[in-house]
Amino acid sequence: MDYKELKNKKESELHRILSESREKLRDLRFKDASGQLKNVREIRAVRKVIANILTLLNSGRAAGKKNKE
Repeated sequence: MDYKELKNKKESELHRILSESREKLRDLRFKDASGQLKNVREIRAVRKVIANILTLLNSGRAAGKKNKE
């Protein structure tokens, strides 16, 4: 998922996508460990999506804290 697409999502949707991505990453790691995974770069792509979501969520919190002060 692209960063621009993630920016347009609501916070609740980001949390849902984050949990799904973490589950997918866990499955990919198990498949890699058992030798069933063909495309190991998929792990990198999922980790990047997770990082982008966390960045968006944390930047939203920082902006919210600045507005409260």
